Amino acid sequence: MLSKIDDFLTFLTVEKGYSKNTIEAYKNDLSQFAQYLQEQGIDDWRKVRKESLTDFILDMKEEREYSSSTVARKVAAVRAFLHFLVSENFLPEDPSENLISPSVTKRLPRPISPEDIEALLAAPAAEKGARGIRDKALLELLYATGMRVTEVVSLEVDDVNLASSTVRCIGKGAKERIIPLYSKAVRALEEYLEKGRLSLIKDSEEKALFVNHRGERLTRQGLWLIIKRYVKQVGISDLVTPHTLRHSFATHMLNGGADLRNVQKLLGHANISTTQVYTQVSNKHLREVYDDSHPRAK
Repeated sequence: MLSKIDDFLTFLTVEKGYSKNTIEAYKNDLSQFAQYLQEQGIDDWRKVRKESLTDFILDMKEEREYSSSTVARKVAAVRAFLHFLVSENFLPEDPSENLISPSVTKRLPRPISPEDIEALLAAPAAEKGARGIRDKALLELLYATGMRVTEVVSLEVDDVNLASSTVRCIGKGAKERIIPLYSKAVRALEEYLEKGRLSLIKDSEEKALFVNHRGERLTRQGLWLIIKRYVKQVGISDLVTPHTLRHSFATHMLNGGADLRNVQKLLGHANISTTQVYTQVSNKHLREVYDDSHPRAK
């Protein structure tokens, strides 16, 4: 796949006369896209579909928390590249042709209700065996901590301290944070470490906390598929991604009266302005409660 990117970069250099910095930016953006596709099992540009592009955009916005301007730039690079492949008769059609460009305005995160969270966390109980035990611990940990998906799949066994009910997380910029766990999450992790994980691992030297059916470290895509399966199983109609649990964690914490600075620390946000987005969601919730309950609001 990278050879086609090289062809495109040569075209931009020779035919378009783009600067070295511009070429390097295109290379970084397209290499990231290629890596994302390979994580999804796509190893040929001819297999790329519109859904691949929309999932890539969602991943950048929610999992990687890129700014809308950064997302727009990367999408523009992908568009130009795919158009080039069509012009070279390598692709029969451009999968980005009818793709709606991402808005440059920051949209509010969309949490799911506490009721839906409860249903989702309870769903793995119907799954027998080690996978159900693993999935229960995985979902409980995601909602208990608000961790990013990359942070969760990067965890090692030694990062969990059941005695102190905490988990050690290495976030963006290699910054460490210690996040507390509620009792249900501790119990789920304890059962997973004692029963589920031992049945899944093939190599006793494996350090990853969460592993797949092959005994290897669980991937971001693997985690996403797990959540998709349970969302479908419990019948949640809203779009739910792994990052939805992070949104829900933050919003529910603020709705419960948590301090904004504390939520910022738990989420690992460098700037409190990023966390303040959730106060808008919380305020919206308060508005809805007011409108539903206050006699003068009807």
